[in-house]
Amino acid sequence: MSVSVTCITIDCREPRRVAEFWADALGWRVTHVADDGAIVEAPDRSQPGLEFIVVPEPKTVKNRVHLGLSTTELDEQIERFVSLGAEVAWEETFPPEWPFRNVVLRDPEGNEFCLGSEPMSR
Repeated sequence: MSVSVTCITIDCREPRRVAEFWADALGWRVTHVADDGAIVEAPDRSQPGLEFIVVPEPKTVKNRVHLGLSTTELDEQIERFVSLGAEVAWEETFPPEWPFRNVVLRDPEGNEFCLGSEPMSR
């Protein structure tokens, strides 16, 4: 028996707006938009898609699950994400010998995500 992760679902009040942010941020594309949700997919569909589902209530607490992203150009990408509508929430504090930086940002509806300077080892 095999199970695959096909999408990650994010609750939001304005699915189109949040989907467009993520499509621009990741270089992906919005493949479906409806009144109740939107879908963003990687161009080659090699990664799970992002599904944005409308909910009536605003976000009020920290996410229990969030996306973890990595880049070799951390400061430049933070600036780019902020220009697209994200905000910096905080930078993680690690011991000096820690091999990377990790910054927590929020998308336009306040959903937290991480942007790190190196990929996590698997």
